[in-house]
Amino acid sequence: MLLSVGIVLFSLIISQLTMIGGIIRMAETQLGQRLMTIARTVAEIPAIQQGVQQPEGWEVIQPAAYRMRIVNDVTYIVVLNMDRVRYSDPLEGRIGTVFVDNGAEAAFTEHSYLQKVKGELGTALRAYVPIMDGQHQQVGVVMVGRVIPGFWEIIREEQRSIIITFFLSLLFGMWGSYLLARHMKKQMLNLEPDEIARILVERTATFHAMHEGVIAIDNRENITIFNNKAKQIFGIEGDVLGKPIRSVLHDTRLPEVLELRQNFTNTEIHVGNTLLWSNRFLIKVEGKIVGALAIFQDRTEVARMAEELTGVKEFVNALRVQNHEHRNKLHTIAGLIQLNQSEKALAYLFEVSEQQEELTNFLSAKIMDESVSGLLMGKVSRGRELGIRVIIDRMSHLEKFPPRMDHHDFVLILGNLIENAFDSLESSPRKDKEVTISIEQDEEVCSVLVEDNGIGMDEQTRMRMLERGFSTKERGHRGLGLHLVHQLVTKGRGELVCVSQPGEGASFLLTFPMKEV
Repeated sequence: MLLSVGIVLFSLIISQLTMIGGIIRMAETQLGQRLMTIARTVAEIPAIQQGVQQPEGWEVIQPAAYRMRIVNDVTYIVVLNMDRVRYSDPLEGRIGTVFVDNGAEAAFTEHSYLQKVKGELGTALRAYVPIMDGQHQQVGVVMVGRVIPGFWEIIREEQRSIIITFFLSLLFGMWGSYLLARHMKKQMLNLEPDEIARILVERTATFHAMHEGVIAIDNRENITIFNNKAKQIFGIEGDVLGKPIRSVLHDTRLPEVLELRQNFTNTEIHVGNTLLWSNRFLIKVEGKIVGALAIFQDRTEVARMAEELTGVKEFVNALRVQNHEHRNKLHTIAGLIQLNQSEKALAYLFEVSEQQEELTNFLSAKIMDESVSGLLMGKVSRGRELGIRVIIDRMSHLEKFPPRMDHHDFVLILGNLIENAFDSLESSPRKDKEVTISIEQDEEVCSVLVEDNGIGMDEQTRMRMLERGFSTKERGHRGLGLHLVHQLVTKGRGELVCVSQPGEGASFLLTFPMKEV
């Protein structure tokens, strides 16, 4: 508040000095006009025109000039003939003497003008007007002068108006300053400037200390917050504050919050090879939208650990199924031996070994990743346990993974799709239950096909199957399988196509580009 008062007072002093300067200039202008009018009036007096041509004409001119000087309140009126001889002067001793001043030369050539000169009494303003006779011939010059009022003299003359103006300006200036200060403080949530500075420093330090990426934009989509973690996540260097968000990042989806005017929570976003968990909110002040805020968490490592755990789970299930299957086979062989059916026991043993060896050799030769091979072998055994025939297309082959994908991703994709097929067939009354798996790849594309002849899906279920949390199974299933598959397809820049009819099973075809897009 004291600063505002000081600024108002300083402004008033400057304005008053400017006003006084204007008054001085205006006073000089008015004085010049008045002096020029007096000089012309004197030059038009017939007695002056005639007397200036007489040898002793000052006897007539001096009294007339004196009266004009007193009446018009000027410092001097000097009448000169064409020989520069004074015919009137404030000092009578000068009458009849020659006037010597180069500043008057132009007046003797029929010029009228004003001139500022310095004399014994101070700076004066002079008006020069030629005296013309009845034949329009110049016969002399009239010079009228007055000392220009000084600064303090003008202050004394205009003190009333200056004082009134000063106090009115001070009153309204203080009132306006108070209203402005109150409005600004309200806008700043009743905080003092030092408090705002402290909060800003603390807020900036807090944002940079967070383990989540924080980005905020204003209504014009310009960046207002971009903390260090966000720079690390998105690989940004340097200062980006004030820049348009679209010129810095293309896929934050933060402007979408302003465009749709709604919040988005718990959303997964793939940025390059990074999996982000995003929460995006509108920023509102007193009900008005002023910007948008996004908080990003890097879930790449967490997702990778989850995928690894999923793969481990699949392998554990496969081992359990194989253990159970081998125990059943051993029981069968032991029973045949006890029944003295040694030849049948031996034939059964050879048959089982050949089947297992053929599948193992095929997967080892065509599927170059042990994790995917082990998963498929386990699912075949799991299918036998459930009474489902799992058919792996013998044209299948997998030499390398598509860009952005790895064995964890493929284990998760195949595991979820095959388990969904098993769930569908468990609810089916069919006797010939089958799941067909095919993996093909060339230089351009890698495709994964999983189809079953289970209960299928209606159109409504098919439209919602990729939603997080949506499930047609009994309680306890969280509806994450196909949602995760869809996230991985998006990560690999791939495409998922599902064809299904109720009672006719379902077919899932996933295609991934083999070249970086």
